Amino acid sequence: MGRFLLIGLDGAEPSLTEQWMGEGHLPNLSRLSERGTYLPLASTCPPITFPAWNSCVTGVNPGRHGVFDFTELIRGTYQIRFLNSTFRKTPAIWNLASEAGKRVGILGVPGTYPPETVNGFMVSGFDSPVATRPERSCVFPPTLYPDVREWRYADFQEHHLGAGWHENALRSMLNTIEIKEKITCNLLSREPWDFFMVVFGESDTVAHHFWLFHDPASPRHCPGPAMAIRDIYMRLDAAVGRIIEAAGPEMTVGVVSDHGFGGAGDQVLHLNAWLAEHGYLAFHRPKNNLLKQLALTTIPTGVRGALFRHFQGMAARLESRSRFSAIDWTRTTAWSEELNYFPSIHVNLGGREPQGQVKPEEYAAFVQRLCGELESWEPVEHAWPRETLYHGPYVDHAPDVILELALKNSYSYTCRKSVPGNMPIQPLLPEERFGGKEHGTAGTHRGAGVVFLSEKSEAHAARIEDIAPTVLQTLGMEVPPMDGHSLLGRELPGDSIDHKMDSEQAYSAEEEAILAARLRALGYIE
Repeated sequence: MGRFLLIGLDGAEPSLTEQWMGEGHLPNLSRLSERGTYLPLASTCPPITFPAWNSCVTGVNPGRHGVFDFTELIRGTYQIRFLNSTFRKTPAIWNLASEAGKRVGILGVPGTYPPETVNGFMVSGFDSPVATRPERSCVFPPTLYPDVREWRYADFQEHHLGAGWHENALRSMLNTIEIKEKITCNLLSREPWDFFMVVFGESDTVAHHFWLFHDPASPRHCPGPAMAIRDIYMRLDAAVGRIIEAAGPEMTVGVVSDHGFGGAGDQVLHLNAWLAEHGYLAFHRPKNNLLKQLALTTIPTGVRGALFRHFQGMAARLESRSRFSAIDWTRTTAWSEELNYFPSIHVNLGGREPQGQVKPEEYAAFVQRLCGELESWEPVEHAWPRETLYHGPYVDHAPDVILELALKNSYSYTCRKSVPGNMPIQPLLPEERFGGKEHGTAGTHRGAGVVFLSEKSEAHAARIEDIAPTVLQTLGMEVPPMDGHSLLGRELPGDSIDHKMDSEQAYSAEEEAILAARLRALGYIE
């Protein structure tokens, strides 16, 4: 029985981590790698923050924990709703540990608003409704609030990047890391704990917005703070060292990222325009969404949180209108939400959608035909029916078709919202290269993350579902049925799926197929 300290570095990219460890810029991660284990890690597909962190802390795929995105469609409508911790269908590490009498401390993990009642304490992640720093509703127990009130989420808007934005954002991120580090170290050294988890989001934010300065080969490259991403990684490495020191001796340390990163290219995809061109979708004149635009451009970032919490239903309706108001449902069989981080397709299915146009008995054949046509389009590497990627009772919460977009010269396409008249592929305008949320950021998620452990492992690769059972095993707890397996004390698949585990520990044939597909897509196996 031991303690486990888990540090999340959201979006930490393996190629950058390995390069900067080799150059001596990340000494604390290097020490973990040398004395313990460093592994590549397969994220969820697609590699999205919300489902990935939920899979990390539950040990199961999204089909079992039920969270595929920040939002989901409300069954029987063309409306979305925003998700939070109450939508997770599977217990997380902190739930299981609390029930076993272990004391936990959870700081800033995405998907933890509202905070849960645990044997210990919890400060919600950045998904706390459009917040810049915690309110009492973000903290359990509320009596802890005075100690964590300075905790920060992104305290700057990320939609419209004007003059001076990047310099201000970089200063803010460095300051935020210092604040989080101080609060984390204080709680680690003051509070008793068996499992402690903290997530830093700055490695994700800086890669989204600064990749065009970092990468001289990027089609979006322009002069700017070229060392910004490295500076954030170095500052996070220093935080890792100080947090480990504050935690004290006799523990296992893990450092994990939920996905990796790469650059975005100069080609824009309009998925609904492609569907319209191929007869799957029809447009009509979209409704004006001026209210949403006014909210994003005129309401201060800190005020938006209070408005969102009090008028969440209205916010969901505005977002639904933004995504769907241009679609003529009576002449549409398939459509996309056109989310840049989650390229996917929904079927307008009779008996499920209000104006469904595809008969239920024709659904399977329709999906197969649609996937085949999508995969014949150059920007699409794979079009997966959802059952191919996920298993469990909540698979039907996912879009019907999940897209894996191809990389063009190693850079991703950018998905943007279609309006009538768009071509399926259009070049990015020079003034659009900075991007921004909902405009296509300069850096985008990739499927390979990282995991460091302070102990030696025989594994050669890992997947994000392996983190939860690794923690539970270290805590001396019984591990319930999960999709992942402990990385410590068990042999796991690496260069080949022909691994050696006994029948009780072995992956099922279905799990083998999914894991093999993910490792192959990431280049770990042929």
